[in-house]
Amino acid sequence: MNGNKGSFTINITTSAKAEEPKTEKESGNGVFSVKKWLISVREFCSEDSNRVTFSLKVGLAVILMSSLILFRAPYEIFGTNIIWSILTVAIMFEYTVGATFNRGFNRALGSLLAGILAITVAQAALYSGRVAEPLIIGISIFLVGAVTSLMKLWPSLVPYEYGFRVMLFTYCLIIVSGYRMGNPMRTAMDRLYSIAIGGFVAVLVNVLIFPIWAGEQLHKDLVDSFFSVADSLEECVRKYLEDDGTEHPDFSKTLMDEFPDEPGYRKCRATLNSSGKLESLANSAKWEPPHGRFRHFFYPWSEYVKVGAVLRYCAYEIMALHGVLHSEIQAPYNLRITFQPEIQDVTNQAAELIRSLGRDMSNMKHSLHGTLLKRSHCSAERLQRAIDMHSYLVTSNCEPPENPSKPLPKLSHALSSTLLDLPKSLASDLNSQNLDKYSNSPTEDTTPPVQVETYHELMRKQSRRLHSWPSREVDAFEEEGGLGVDILPRMRALESTAALSLATFTSLLIEFVARLDHLVEAVDELSKLAKFKNEVLLAEKR
Repeated sequence: MNGNKGSFTINITTSAKAEEPKTEKESGNGVFSVKKWLISVREFCSEDSNRVTFSLKVGLAVILMSSLILFRAPYEIFGTNIIWSILTVAIMFEYTVGATFNRGFNRALGSLLAGILAITVAQAALYSGRVAEPLIIGISIFLVGAVTSLMKLWPSLVPYEYGFRVMLFTYCLIIVSGYRMGNPMRTAMDRLYSIAIGGFVAVLVNVLIFPIWAGEQLHKDLVDSFFSVADSLEECVRKYLEDDGTEHPDFSKTLMDEFPDEPGYRKCRATLNSSGKLESLANSAKWEPPHGRFRHFFYPWSEYVKVGAVLRYCAYEIMALHGVLHSEIQAPYNLRITFQPEIQDVTNQAAELIRSLGRDMSNMKHSLHGTLLKRSHCSAERLQRAIDMHSYLVTSNCEPPENPSKPLPKLSHALSSTLLDLPKSLASDLNSQNLDKYSNSPTEDTTPPVQVETYHELMRKQSRRLHSWPSREVDAFEEEGGLGVDILPRMRALESTAALSLATFTSLLIEFVARLDHLVEAVDELSKLAKFKNEVLLAEKR
């Protein structure tokens, strides 16, 4: 939509097919480049150094377990069952310490239950005779496979899904190999020992060598989300107020959310997609012992998930604002900058409040945010009052100035000028009524009543200079004379819709401020349960 000279120009592509992205072969990038691959690997590792640390720790744990087979002395003690230790390390070693503890618990519990059940069924099948023994083993394998597969789908047992999976394949391997080897008790004990050794090495390496704590990762990600939401809010409002309508992305880029010049938008979208990650980190953090800044037991990790949910609740409004920013129907640029001081004040106050919450969470301090919240509410009320008092600017088709960069008259002046015009229109109505009265008298000649234009009719005529849907002037359609009368009101309604997009943007901004109340409450609740340092008490002690 073009905002030059206050006109409405809505560009709609007539082609039904969007440009198809070029394939690698067409673009000439189909040849594999080692240099590009190394650069991408370097960038991937530089984003998070813990990825390299995790990889090196896994390699160290695997080589430690493999040395029990490579050297003759430990191999003579453990035998080939040590392969179970290597398998346990490869499966159990996770990115964070909490996830490793969780996976280790499921591994140990599943292996223990599978071993006990396998020994019991094997002994019962052994005493039943050579004929019934394979039947009992086969039926038991079927029942264990069916029951474990059903239980891991139970909603309350989903966190233990890996334990049921371990129980199934451990039971099958122990009871089948014990049936052929003739000593299920010895087979089960040897493999349980090997699994215990692998689990112990995995936990030891993950905890003692550069540990990666899920709690710290959860805390850091949530704090970064606060700053991402604040940055994306300021970026969206800034582009909305600075964009004069001359440049808009193609529809294909808008459809695919490709906005390379808006890094804040990508951060906000990442915040909206972080729900699963935060829940996974919170579940892993519950398994971790007290560490670092989180030094007490039963830390309220679930509250972090609630704060993240409320923050996403606020981020949805920013995505809606971004949708208005890149919509096809836009308010004139001069109308947007008319309310620029109020819109900018709301944005600054809201962003400052969100950053203050993020800083307090980062420093683990509990401070009062009543002042910042009150400022945000006051700025939102001023914006709402300005829209209410000057609603005619967004509901009527007023003629914009010839210079698109020049804003409309000041809000107070515009209001006073409108009020001054009202008596004139009322006087015109009175004159017309008087003329009608005198024309009805029998003593005078009947003359047709004088048609005096009212204020609204005058404004309606002036609005004909505006462009309407689709990019043609209203007068042009009337001069053609080939169109029906009903199409003109529809086009004027579309013109008014363009001005109403400003009201949509401001209402979404006010709703965003209203949602900040829930965010402040959630952060305060987390601060109390997590026992953050009270900034007021610290100031009194000083």
